Amino acid sequence: MARVRCITEMGMGVDVHGGDATKAAKRAVSDAIRHSSLGFFRMLGKTAKDMFVDVTIGVPDPSSVDTAAVAKELPYGTVTVTAVKGGLEIPAEQGSDSILIANAAVIVSLDDSAAG
Repeated sequence: MARVRCITEMGMGVDVHGGDATKAAKRAVSDAIRHSSLGFFRMLGKTAKDMFVDVTIGVPDPSSVDTAAVAKELPYGTVTVTAVKGGLEIPAEQGSDSILIANAAVIVSLDDSAAG
C-alpha cells in the first residue's frame, strides 16, 4: 500500500486558563478542519472511510496530551495522533495560570491502490 498525501491543514488552539494541553490540542485540530469539506473522494471512487488522517500536535509537554481524546475530534478515517515537543506556554505574570498554545498539522492521505 502506498499512501498519497491529499490534504494538509494546520491549526492552532489555546487553553487560556488551566494549561490543559489536551483541550488546546483539540481546539487546534478543530481549527485545522473547521472550514474543510473534502468532496473529491467521490471523484476517485473512494469514501471518507478510506482516509488516513495523521495528526501531529506540538505542545510544550507532549506526554500531557490525551491522544485518544484528540483523535475523537476527527469524524472520519483511520486516525493517528502523535504529540511532539512544540507549541508555546506563556507564563502568568502572577501565580501559575499560564496560557498554553498547541499547534496541529492534520494530513489526509489515501491508499493509491485500494478500491473505494
